[in-house]
Amino acid sequence: MLNTVRARRGMVTSPHHLASETGLRVLREGGNAIEAMVAMAATVAVVYPHMNGIGGDGFWLIAVPGEEPVAIEACGKAAALADAGFYRERGLASVPTRGPLAANTVAATVSGWEEALRLSSAHGGTLPLPRLLEDAIWHAAHGVPVTASQNALSAAKLHELRDVPGFADAFLPGGRVPDAGNTLRAPALAETLRRLGRDGIQDFYSGALARDIAADLEATGSPVRGEDLARHQARCRTPLSMRLPGATLYNFPPPTQGLSSLMILGIFDRLGVESADGFDHVHGLVEATKRAFLVRDRVIGDPDAMRDMPQSFLADEVLERLAEGVDKSQAMPWPAPPSAGDTVWLGAIDGNGLCVSFIQSIFFEFGSGVVLPQTGILWQNRGAGFVLNDENSPRALKPGRRPFHTLNPAFARFDDGRDMVYGTMGGEGQPQTQAAVFSRYAMFGQDLQAAVTAPRWLLGRTWGEDSVTLKLESRFPDALISSLRDAGHDVEVVEPFTSTMGHAGAIVRHGNGLLEGAGDPRSDGTAYAF
Repeated sequence: MLNTVRARRGMVTSPHHLASETGLRVLREGGNAIEAMVAMAATVAVVYPHMNGIGGDGFWLIAVPGEEPVAIEACGKAAALADAGFYRERGLASVPTRGPLAANTVAATVSGWEEALRLSSAHGGTLPLPRLLEDAIWHAAHGVPVTASQNALSAAKLHELRDVPGFADAFLPGGRVPDAGNTLRAPALAETLRRLGRDGIQDFYSGALARDIAADLEATGSPVRGEDLARHQARCRTPLSMRLPGATLYNFPPPTQGLSSLMILGIFDRLGVESADGFDHVHGLVEATKRAFLVRDRVIGDPDAMRDMPQSFLADEVLERLAEGVDKSQAMPWPAPPSAGDTVWLGAIDGNGLCVSFIQSIFFEFGSGVVLPQTGILWQNRGAGFVLNDENSPRALKPGRRPFHTLNPAFARFDDGRDMVYGTMGGEGQPQTQAAVFSRYAMFGQDLQAAVTAPRWLLGRTWGEDSVTLKLESRFPDALISSLRDAGHDVEVVEPFTSTMGHAGAIVRHGNGLLEGAGDPRSDGTAYAF
């Protein structure tokens, strides 16, 4: 049994222990939570490459005590050459999920690091960028042990990835999938991180590094060019928010699915469920998920192309109407169109109460699979989520459009003085796992680590999975599984502690300064504190 970690001076959590150790070391040296997060983000990009990387996107929620949270959107836009005609000319009716044509958006996450560090300077941040990238550079240069999840996903997706430009050289040493525990080095990526530390993050978008990136992308056949990189800029946004009894919840606005994460909990709260982990809890959250996902898939895309205001769906009358439509004993027919995704969520809170909830992704496992030879950067395939057959959709592929994102970091501020950062990876599972963890902890009083460890469920598809059933870990009681089937849910029982359920984490800071943290036993990480 894992126990909730408790401390007072600082705490981090991530899905890989080396990333957590990196963040803790920064806090120990006097860095703040933002600086710790940048260091963790760089390290986890190296040690968990199947889940994320600097060739992807990132989203931040940053909360200073007594102030409203700030969101940082580091989301890359579609290239100027990327439109529906570009793909039709190549005989394609949809954007491929792998290869150079899947690499059609700018990689934006490192621009978010820069914007976050700009905010950090107002809150005691003093550590230089080369120091924050120190661990990531060391791990890339000297190598890290391959995790079991990287080994398993490399083998499972080998047929999709082995012939993608650069993939075999980076991830198949000797032409084979490395075993768990084998050392994998990334010397070109180490040098790229050194260059970022020496020349600054803007070098990624408008300097010599940008020229190397653009040259390699064009050589592989990607539509992304140097001009697309130069036009990119991270931006600060206002988070979505929603009141529940005793707390205000925050999540990321479009183009992410943060709206659905809030809607699930808003609908569920109105169902009157009184305890965790029974039929009413699981059924209620699953049915709330269905209603929230129907809204998500209808309205969310590039915020500049949306016709609906996302905050309007969090109004009391909307949530009450959706809750009234939930049959408390019978499942609504499903599925809806699934969304995939591979991601990492990381959290940090420092001794001064500065809170950071951050998520970084390359979309599918290993993203597009394209690894740029000069820089060692693995490029995302987030643009595979664009549609080519509906010009009026907010997800229609057009130059300069932002793709739909499953990513959504979460934050909650309680009326009793607690602050909570929480989140997970896992595509469609992200809002569902957030709802499971938050409801168990905040609504039903479970211990924080117990809320993360407890058996979970997932409606629909997540990374590595194609089915859209209601998946339940086998640790749920047989009687509950039978009751859900009897109610009409298409139940699929999966192994206990499966990564299909995502890698969740959470940190809570109490009003008296006590920190509590949780990591996911399904991941390779944990919460570290001092």
